[in-house]
Amino acid sequence: MEIVEDLEWRGAINQQTDSEGLKKLLESKGVTLYCGVDPTGDSMHIGHLIPFMVLKRFQLAGHQPIVVIGGATGSIGDPSGRTSERTLQTMETVEENARKLTAQMKRLFLEEDASENSFKIVNNYDWLSNFSLLEFLRDYGKHFNINTMLAKDVVSSRLDTGISFTEFAYQILQSVDFHHLFQAFGVQLQVGGADQWGNITAGLDFIRRMEGSEAEAYGLTIPLMLKSDGTKFGKSAGGATIWLDAEKTTPYEFYQFWLNQADNDVVKYLKYFTFLSQEEIAELEKEISEAPHLRSAQKRLAEEITRFVHGEEALQEALLITEALFTGNVQELTLKQIEAGFQNMPQVNYEVKEQNIVLWLVETGIVKSRREAREFVSNGAILLNGEKITDLEYTVKSSDAIGSKYIIVRRGKKNYTLVTYS
Repeated sequence: MEIVEDLEWRGAINQQTDSEGLKKLLESKGVTLYCGVDPTGDSMHIGHLIPFMVLKRFQLAGHQPIVVIGGATGSIGDPSGRTSERTLQTMETVEENARKLTAQMKRLFLEEDASENSFKIVNNYDWLSNFSLLEFLRDYGKHFNINTMLAKDVVSSRLDTGISFTEFAYQILQSVDFHHLFQAFGVQLQVGGADQWGNITAGLDFIRRMEGSEAEAYGLTIPLMLKSDGTKFGKSAGGATIWLDAEKTTPYEFYQFWLNQADNDVVKYLKYFTFLSQEEIAELEKEISEAPHLRSAQKRLAEEITRFVHGEEALQEALLITEALFTGNVQELTLKQIEAGFQNMPQVNYEVKEQNIVLWLVETGIVKSRREAREFVSNGAILLNGEKITDLEYTVKSSDAIGSKYIIVRRGKKNYTLVTYS
């Protein structure tokens, strides 16, 4: 299947410039294309990942992706998708963020068996910082019509609330990027989110002004990702952003996010976020209707995207933590794995070193009363570090803690609390 047909099947195309021309170009040769990201933060989140999944598909189809880290544009701020002006960051912050995003991109695109020329990362600070204000106005600003710029959605949507000249000029800088990449690397296609359409088309117009009307360059945008209930995709049920940085969102949390997706959404996410074939996804879709309780599609989705972003070793650790918490066999978990697994679960700090199990359960807040504690213990509903406690006279000691630090309490089948000894 051709790359554009595959993207259309996956629902990954929002708009294209000259779809027939692009299709012919892609059929005739390997094409160099790019997508950019501004280092406004020290990590990408899964919303950022969407256009880069498309870039990765082009790479796997034999085309050459270029990732542009916006060291210059990130210091300015893209007005796209915003109703107010960004707060400018220091150049030191932008540079540090750029370094971290570059490392993330290398993990996503640097194939072990790929040639050196199959992927590039560039920073637009390297060329945008080289021209003076007069050069910017004479050599670039002269080619942009104010009326046309005002008509772009990214600008027109801000006219009521106001937009600075700095953010207004952003589309010129992105257009210069496209033209520079066209000249320096032969880039003929820019990929971006749906909100980048105005910036992309401005770049195409600029290329044709500079290179002639026959210059062959194209743009492609990705649809805005929404869940089946119409809400925006990208956050956990608790509202937390799902980051690609393992220090901000652990691989276990990352895995759990995908595992907990609704049946109504999982097929769409399999198409967007995995490289599974149509046949494999169709089989998983069939399993959703025939045996939804097995959650086979969610498990496969979580495995594929966690492996892609964090690697096989991190996936195996996420699976190990998941299995341990499901079965209650938590004794073999390391302190780091316990911390990862319980980051968003109830936690209690406890200072007393020895205490009767009934009083201990009340004092830690795991149960509401001594009567309730005695009932749970007598019924075998309390497990400490995977061991069932049925003796009402049992004494909980600091030595019960894993690594002298944690006692994992399971009440019933699913209610976990992490007690930390201090």
